[in-house]
Amino acid sequence: MGGDGDSLARRRHAGPQALRQAVGDEARGEVEQRPADRGPGGEDAEVGRERIAPCRGVRVRPSGGPHRHLRTSVFRVDFAGEGEWKITLDVFRDLGLAFGAAMIAIYILLVAQTGSFVIPVVVMLAIPLTVLGVMPGFWLLNLVNAQQVGGYLDPVYFTATGMIGMIALAGIVTRDSIILVDFIHLSLARGRTLFDAIMESRVVRLRPILLTASAAMLGAVPIIIDPIFSGLAWSLIFGLFASTLFTLFVIPVVYWLLYANKPGHGLPVSQMET
Repeated sequence: MGGDGDSLARRRHAGPQALRQAVGDEARGEVEQRPADRGPGGEDAEVGRERIAPCRGVRVRPSGGPHRHLRTSVFRVDFAGEGEWKITLDVFRDLGLAFGAAMIAIYILLVAQTGSFVIPVVVMLAIPLTVLGVMPGFWLLNLVNAQQVGGYLDPVYFTATGMIGMIALAGIVTRDSIILVDFIHLSLARGRTLFDAIMESRVVRLRPILLTASAAMLGAVPIIIDPIFSGLAWSLIFGLFASTLFTLFVIPVVYWLLYANKPGHGLPVSQMET
């Protein structure tokens, strides 16, 4: 390498073309002397911390001498598709499919229970009501309680665990709607008018609905301190709060609008006969 360095020093005075030729000669010599840099079949190989493509790029490493400050690199960069963002998209895609499958399963069970194709839709209206609590809840939480860690904002994001919480809410919040609709049917079977049955269901079932929702929310509180599953806990808390509040108003109103002018007011035939 000393002779090559002297040759390079002599060619400096011969102009830029001679200097580039000297650098190229040394680079080719170094690449030829390092056959281990190539992987099997001539694929890309890692040299140090840099990824190079053989026959596409040349790298000159400082090896002492008067030219140790010279470096020329030509790289081909390949992205294989990995990364945090791609993983996040794949996870939310899979969880969205799981959420849809859960909705279909809940609908089938409700149809089997009620014998109607419309009443299950009324009951499942409580599920989208959770979104009215989850998304604004995360925004308000970070607006009020976001902390600085190491000079950077550390908010609580709606992550995959938060989506899992929303899937769990799909089964939890429909319970409140089922309680209301079932009591309406019981009151209608006893001869009450539809208006009285709806009002009575809200009054009588208010305490059980609030107690069950409060118990589920309090059960999620210990998970808040977990850095990974805190999103799940906040989804449960915000979703249960909003869904319970809106269910007491939305479900009775929708039921009235659908069945106020229909014979039987949506009462199943089996209960009408008894």
